[in-house]
Amino acid sequence: MPTVDEYAERRKTVAAGLAERKLEALFISWSANLRYLSGFTGSNGSLLITPGQTILFTDPRYDVQAREEVSCPVKIAKGPLVFDIAAAIARLKLRRIGYEPVRMTCDLLEALGSRLPARSSMEPVAGWIEELRMIKTEVELDRIRRSVETNSRAFEQAVKHVRPGMREQDLAAELEYRMRRLGAEKPSFETIVAAGTRGALPHAQPTSAALASGNLVVVDMGATQHGYCSDMTRMLFLGSPGAKVKRTYRAVLEAQLAAIDAVRAGVSTAHVDRQARKVLQGYGLDRAFVHSTGHGLGLEIHEPPRIGKRDKGRLSAGMAVTIEPGVYLEGFGGIRIEDTVVVMPSGCEVLTPTSKELRLI
Repeated sequence: MPTVDEYAERRKTVAAGLAERKLEALFISWSANLRYLSGFTGSNGSLLITPGQTILFTDPRYDVQAREEVSCPVKIAKGPLVFDIAAAIARLKLRRIGYEPVRMTCDLLEALGSRLPARSSMEPVAGWIEELRMIKTEVELDRIRRSVETNSRAFEQAVKHVRPGMREQDLAAELEYRMRRLGAEKPSFETIVAAGTRGALPHAQPTSAALASGNLVVVDMGATQHGYCSDMTRMLFLGSPGAKVKRTYRAVLEAQLAAIDAVRAGVSTAHVDRQARKVLQGYGLDRAFVHSTGHGLGLEIHEPPRIGKRDKGRLSAGMAVTIEPGVYLEGFGGIRIEDTVVVMPSGCEVLTPTSKELRLI
């Protein structure tokens, strides 16, 4: 995991930015942001950051764990955390406390707000920590690389067992079993295995449907290792593909390579998306591409930036993103090819080592 000093430096950055946002404190309850700022991995915790100190609040189940993982003071609450958080705000005489409006539940906001002194107020601060998280440190990129490598190794091991008659859910289970055996804590998301016409569903859930000869099979998988995610999509074909499969696969591959070639620091995310769509348009398949070209990843599988045609962001060096154009045709199936890449000053580093060739079974 990142060093204790790295967590402390992140908290210092946040503390230094409070004044310009006219805040006296920032309250963090979202798990990914909590881990990013403290290293805490428990399921129940909150962080209060002020210019002078940071306090982690959790419950007795995490007493030992919190003290092992966290360098800031830890408050073990004997009841609901909100009581101790409100008491700390009152004791520190904090007036304007920022919170995460997209991440915080209405119940928690109401419970905390109702216990604050009359002079104190909760102020929404959207996307601040997520913006910091977009640029990965070398330590974070190393974790993502390891996750990517584990994911690809799991794919290579599992695909050796694919045969006609195997069920989608059995292949998904095999993929997840392999990634765990190789060191992953869990999948980054529910593994997608979609065979035949079901491949036209971009986020299909694995079913008891059997893989059959002549099937295209979409495999979209990711591993979480040391807290960091990876994401990859590869295609299988059971048998010998016909002309339509080959042409469609070639179109998606060319679109993915064009988008990857466009990735570099300073480029707009919309430009990267546009490069993939231009290729698919040349094949008459642009209307069958129904989602964005990619997204950021890190402590969460979907993080900013989003790489879509209406997005206005720009890429910066150190961002880890996916590039994943796809084509989805009802009655035919779907084809998606996805890599995890790191944005560099003059290009990108493709982390995914797995061949992009259509894998014939």
